[in-house]
Amino acid sequence: MSLIPSAARKALLEQSTQRILITDGAFGTEIQNYGLSEADYAGNLGLGHDQKGNNDILALTKPEVPEAIHRAYFAAGADIAETNTFSANRISQADYGAEHLVREINVESAKLARRVADEFTAKDGRPRFVAGAIGPTNKTLSLSPDVNDPGFREIDWDHLVDVYAEQVEALVEGGADFILIETVFDTLNAKAGIMAVRHVEQKLGREIPIMLSMTLTDLSGRNLSGHTVEAFWWAVRHARPVTIGLNCSFGATQLRPHVKALSEIADTLIMVYPNAGLPNELGAYDELPETTAGLVKEWADAGQVNVLGGCCGSTPAHIAAMARAVSGLPSRQLPGLTPVTRLAGLEPFIFA
Repeated sequence: MSLIPSAARKALLEQSTQRILITDGAFGTEIQNYGLSEADYAGNLGLGHDQKGNNDILALTKPEVPEAIHRAYFAAGADIAETNTFSANRISQADYGAEHLVREINVESAKLARRVADEFTAKDGRPRFVAGAIGPTNKTLSLSPDVNDPGFREIDWDHLVDVYAEQVEALVEGGADFILIETVFDTLNAKAGIMAVRHVEQKLGREIPIMLSMTLTDLSGRNLSGHTVEAFWWAVRHARPVTIGLNCSFGATQLRPHVKALSEIADTLIMVYPNAGLPNELGAYDELPETTAGLVKEWADAGQVNVLGGCCGSTPAHIAAMARAVSGLPSRQLPGLTPVTRLAGLEPFIFA
């Protein structure tokens, strides 16, 4: 079946040849600054569970909060808005007794981000994009949660594909340009997300570009399922993601060697959005905007990135500082790769 090509993919690639693009920063820590009560989260939905901390549901109960955050990041210089839907899937929302609201949460979150993005584009003509954010869920396909039963899994592949497909379809309906499968701690979970996008593409008859972002769980550069950055790329390259990269995990300093390694082998755009340093003993992030911006600028100076942004602890001030720091710097050039067989276990394997 021939799919209608994505105009958003073409536009993003065109923009990336002109400059380093900016994606937004953290949502969770920004929402915390509003000091919302449980009643603010719950609204009048009549849910039986405590909703405090269910950031995704704010699209239905207090949409002015995520809208204000989107506006702040776009005003700071962001080109891409990530929807406030990290946990807006059936598995994660079951913890709040809100799994029946998954479709509505995603549709409304995407509509909200789309509306604000289009408003900023209308002001200056610069394209703004919406990435439908999909988190890893709180389950894993690769690992058993029971140390006494290594073969046990809480969910199976087909179930996770269905869970992701429900979220993908709703995000696209709401106006998302891309699907961002982010904070990938389990490569198999990410593959289920890719499969879900492919299913929805076939259903809708049009291309849905994918963004992929891995998270590292140790300084050696592996995720929880044990894959190195290089192995992860070879395992997902078939998905033709419009961006590949790293987020969360650590601050920019700790990610430096892994960004370099990925930039040398990935023949697509590199998007990196680190935490604002490492958390202090109270779990707060102290790294100042200018410090973070100076660190990510090193990647830009080295020609290693195409898109930059922030994860945990980052604020609109961090995004504004990044935008200033890389203004006028050229975007990374994609490497040319010799056609050989490239495979991935936990380590990469190249058969030349």
